Amino acid sequence: MAERIRAEERLFSLVLALLTSEHGLTKNEILSTVQGYRERYEFGGDLTNLERQFERDKDDIRELGVPLETLEPPGEPGNNQNTRYRIPRVGYELPHDIAFTPEESALLKLAAMVWRDGAASAEARRAMLKLSGLGVDTAELALQYAPRLRVRDAAFEPLRSAIEKRRVVRFGYLKPGEDAATQRELAPLALTRFAELWHLYAEEPGTGRRKTFLLSRITTPVTITKTELPARDGDPAAESRAELEKLWAEQSALLEAQPSTDAESRLLRRPGTSRRDDGLLVVHFTDLSVLADQLCSYGPEVVVIAPEELKRAVRSRLDRVGGDHG
Repeated sequence: MAERIRAEERLFSLVLALLTSEHGLTKNEILSTVQGYRERYEFGGDLTNLERQFERDKDDIRELGVPLETLEPPGEPGNNQNTRYRIPRVGYELPHDIAFTPEESALLKLAAMVWRDGAASAEARRAMLKLSGLGVDTAELALQYAPRLRVRDAAFEPLRSAIEKRRVVRFGYLKPGEDAATQRELAPLALTRFAELWHLYAEEPGTGRRKTFLLSRITTPVTITKTELPARDGDPAAESRAELEKLWAEQSALLEAQPSTDAESRLLRRPGTSRRDDGLLVVHFTDLSVLADQLCSYGPEVVVIAPEELKRAVRSRLDRVGGDHG
């Protein structure tokens, strides 16, 4: 069985490969050489699941703000096999007018050491050597440009392990509006990163109903039980992403953001955000409670026009903050 590579390591390796390739890489070059894909790559075999994984990873990278470019071959529009992917350095560099305090510079140096260790690893060097053997020009590593991608939710690793072992899990989960967490027992099917958040797609063993849970709302350590699950057909990860995308498209809020503020800049960068002729922003979301938390962090820079439920959620949070601080 191929070695299981963690999602953040696979994304890190993909960013590194695309950043160091001057002219970009084809899908086949990526799948056959980059760590996290090449372990499952079979020359002449069925690569459908691997290609789906790559498509999801492209979306995740773009959601992280990485400028991933798609270059179609001249005279061959729509030819996915010869399409090349790359991350231009000029789009990854910091603007020249940004400066850091001594404390911030110290933290960035520590982060650069982590990046350098990963970029200079034997695994990274082997991948670059293999790409060179395929005739791909690889530039020097841009160590100062990119951070290492990490998973912040403590529940991620045990859930990933449970999916791999096909085991039932238990954990405490706090739903919005509730004061106490409830115990959940679920069959985990997939972990999906969407809208900068990690989601668990899982099935209730008793009912067979499939639901999505935010990892950030898991309040207790995840317990992996000894209950084994049968192998599932289909692609639960693709199913999960499709449901999240559908929910994202169906749910939107109407917001008024002050011009030239951090709130306006960040909201405009959200996927699918549009500005109406009257200047109001139409912002899509999957979770109203999460959006309310984010909007509260902008303070007076943004005002919710609709829906009413979101207005109430933001107002209650601001009232609670005001009460806590007298």
